[in-house]
Formats: sequence, structure tokens, C-alpha cells
Amino acid sequence: MGSPSYQQRRGQIANYFDRTAADAWSRMTSDAPLGRIRATVRAGRTRMRETLLGWLPADLTGRRVLDAGCGTGAVAIELARRGAEVIAVDLSPTLIELAHERKPADLGPGRIEFLVGDLLDPSYGRFDHVLAMDSLIHYEPADALRVIGGLAARTEGSMVLTFAPRTSLLALMHMVGRIFPKGDRAPAIVPIAEETLRNLIAEDESLAGWQVARTERVISGFYTSQAIELLPK
Repeated sequence: MGSPSYQQRRGQIANYFDRTAADAWSRMTSDAPLGRIRATVRAGRTRMRETLLGWLPADLTGRRVLDAGCGTGAVAIELARRGAEVIAVDLSPTLIELAHERKPADLGPGRIEFLVGDLLDPSYGRFDHVLAMDSLIHYEPADALRVIGGLAARTEGSMVLTFAPRTSLLALMHMVGRIFPKGDRAPAIVPIAEETLRNLIAEDESLAGWQVARTERVISGFYTSQAIELLPK
């Protein structure tokens, strides 16, 4: 499933979030106190989560939604409360275990199925909407486009995603990141200019029936990410 480079990076991501960063990510996605830098990341992720959710219908009753790279489940819970049938997938068994622990007893009209796996697994079926927050930022553009194209083939409505925009601030953060010991580093983020991404989407045959709609950049301290909405033409 996917190219060799996709498989290799997927393994690195799974290992990082399942082992190296499991405790830190548990705190990041909770209400626990954080240091100044991580607090800015939490604030940025909250704004991004609200942005992506704001681009989806308020009423998702009867609709299937894929939360691709669900982490500890905050997005999936909100989708279920809107009435969606949510397939929430992540590579990390540890994060999925946390998601199960944090799932409220009452989800309202919707439901969630938390799964450890690859977001391109065809066994998940078709979807009305796909949400992928910061799930593709570690992949090379060619691999990210293959993933988006694969998701598009199984999606009837919108896809709301994020990418790492190419900015001087992000480049600086990468330089700072190289100071840390190799074993403690997250898999590298792969920035891409918005214009480049738009051109790649427009030229990709698997996305010929799709178009870019809204975009919005979120910058909060050490967090920089850009939302993009894809709609059928």
C-alpha cells in the first residue's frame, strides 16, 4: 500500500508517536499544564481543529466521515456529536488506546470506530467527508498526492486537509530541531509552497474531478500549518 518512500516514512511516524513521543503527545492533547513552547503548539492545533471542523456541515447525521490520523480522538468526538458515523484511524496503537480511554460515554447521535491502521486501507469503504489534520505533513509531495488521490477515489463530498507551508519561520524551526539528539526528533516535516501544491493538485489525474476551495494558515509560536479544502467540481 503506497510507494517504498511512503512505507518507510509511515514506519518512522508510527514508531515516533507510539514510542518516543507517546507521553508528550498524551500531555499535549490533554488539559495538563505545558511549557511555553508546547502551549503555543497546543493553541495552534486547537485553532486548526476548529478551522477544519468549521468547514464541515454542522449536521452530519447519517454521513460517514474518515478522521485520517485521528491521534487521541478529539476531532472524532466532535464529528460524532454532529451525528456522523466516524472511522477514526491512526498508525499508533498507543494513541488509539488513549482515544478509547478518552471517548465519552455519551457521543450523542453519532458513533466512532477507532482503528489502528493505514488511512488508505480500502476495507474502510467510502466516505461522505474526509478530515486529515497534520497527517500528511511528514510525507514527500509525491507521496502526499498519492494519498490525497487515493482518498478522493473513495470520497463523495469534501476533503479538508493540512499541509506544512514553506515559510522562513518553519525553516528556522527545522534548524532548531536538528539540535536535539537524533533519537528524540520527530520525523521531518516536509514544507511545500501553496502555489506548488495547487499546481500539483491541478495536474494530478487522480484529482481531475476536484478543486481547491478555501485555505487558511494558522501560526501559533512553534506551530505552523495550513488548511486546504478540496471539493468535487
